[in-house]
Amino acid sequence: MLFCDMEGVAGISVWEQVNGGAALYEEGRRLYTAEVNAAVRGCKRAGATEIVVIDGHGAGGAWNFKSLIPEQLESGASYVLGHAWCRYIAPLEQGCDAVLFVGAHAMAGTPDGILCHTVSSQAWYNATINGTLVGESGIVAAIAGSFNTPCVFVSGDAATCREVKALLGPKVVEAPVKEGLGRYSARHLPASDACALIEGGAYKALAARNWPDPLRFTAPVSFDVELATPDRSVDMVGKPGVEVVNPRKIVSTADTFWKAWDQFWYR
Repeated sequence: MLFCDMEGVAGISVWEQVNGGAALYEEGRRLYTAEVNAAVRGCKRAGATEIVVIDGHGAGGAWNFKSLIPEQLESGASYVLGHAWCRYIAPLEQGCDAVLFVGAHAMAGTPDGILCHTVSSQAWYNATINGTLVGESGIVAAIAGSFNTPCVFVSGDAATCREVKALLGPKVVEAPVKEGLGRYSARHLPASDACALIEGGAYKALAARNWPDPLRFTAPVSFDVELATPDRSVDMVGKPGVEVVNPRKIVSTADTFWKAWDQFWYR
């Protein structure tokens, strides 16, 4: 299963390249689709028999989780478009072998993380699982870990690769396609080189099968979110298993991270 995002793609440095309808969004879509296609090619070369790609980029409006360009997508995979973020788990339930991150970005507050944020650049400051600070890759890895599935590959900026390897261990294969010089500037690989690096990394990750352990947390699993403003907590009041500790802190607790996430997000 490939979980894909847009901010970590080579050539992308500003919100105008990732927000649906913005002046540079179509440029961003082309770069994004090319990198996802490269990852799919790497998986096919490694012998993957079923490849499920999830568009995990919330571009806003009618473009939400539909930033991949349909007519340009690589054959030999299926593509989940338009589904709510981190809610599609059918491959994990059916026994997915591995998860790969493509175009991932760093967590909120990372100085050299290009377009860094965690879930919402306006609404969230920090998120932790049993006290471990996580970004979006950590959330996805913990969901996968709830189904005993490892995350084996990451492409994105150097800060994101560093973050994922620190969380999951050195066995994660990385493909750093750019180096952040700030939140909105970077030293990029050209698209052709970035795609070659991603294709080779995806192939290496699946073919070698020298995978890190799935990310699992000891029960009870506590998912804590620090919000930017008090009004963000209103919709959480009364959710089973979810506690509004104070106007800017939400805690969801369950036996597994998936359950903690499921009762917190989109319920």
